[in-house]
Amino acid sequence: MKFWKLALVGAAASLALGGAAFAQDEAPADDFSFSYNAGVASDYIFRGVSQTDGPQVFGGADIGSGALYGGVWLSNVDFGDDTDAELDLYVGVKPELGPVTLDLAAIYYAYIGDKSSADYEYAEFKVAGSVPIGSATVGTAWYYSPEFFGGTGQALYYELNGSYAINDKWSVGGAVGKQEVENATDYTTWNFGVGWAPIDHLALDLRYHDSDLNCTTFCGEKVVLTLKTTLP
Repeated sequence: MKFWKLALVGAAASLALGGAAFAQDEAPADDFSFSYNAGVASDYIFRGVSQTDGPQVFGGADIGSGALYGGVWLSNVDFGDDTDAELDLYVGVKPELGPVTLDLAAIYYAYIGDKSSADYEYAEFKVAGSVPIGSATVGTAWYYSPEFFGGTGQALYYELNGSYAINDKWSVGGAVGKQEVENATDYTTWNFGVGWAPIDHLALDLRYHDSDLNCTTFCGEKVVLTLKTTLP
């Protein structure tokens, strides 16, 4: 199996706006809120690795009640085989401890059109936290999988991330993370970019991605432009 298949992973980084956004509108404990998202991107990059080596089309839906949330997200992928799409299912809770917002979630990654022998499907467990500091937000996120993509064994991804709101339309942000996999190559990845929200429910993101992986087509330096809309 080519190395890039061992490195490919399911969901896009949250800061990149192109992947699953594990967030929901706040709602009273007895009420439910619904939100929807859709978008296009020049590439689907997650943890420094392209999932499409070309344009991406994605969309999802979320339901929330108080601190609880769940959702589904779908995107095209291209692994060089018969796999056509990625489907993410997730549930979680976002409790608040003073200024700190926690995010505890379980995520399942499924793939449409893949062969069962590829063993692409896997689950991850997420523990994340963030805290606002003036106009900035800083955080960390940790993802653990007992059996990672492609049957490569236990895996752990952890990152530091941050963003800064310049005003109500412009923001900057980035992340540095490390992917460790039991039976594949460990690597470090990073991204930074600028976001623009010209009107309500519409966002543009221009982001630079890179890693220390030694490959050219599906990793290495990438600049990605993403357009995303959300409702409500």
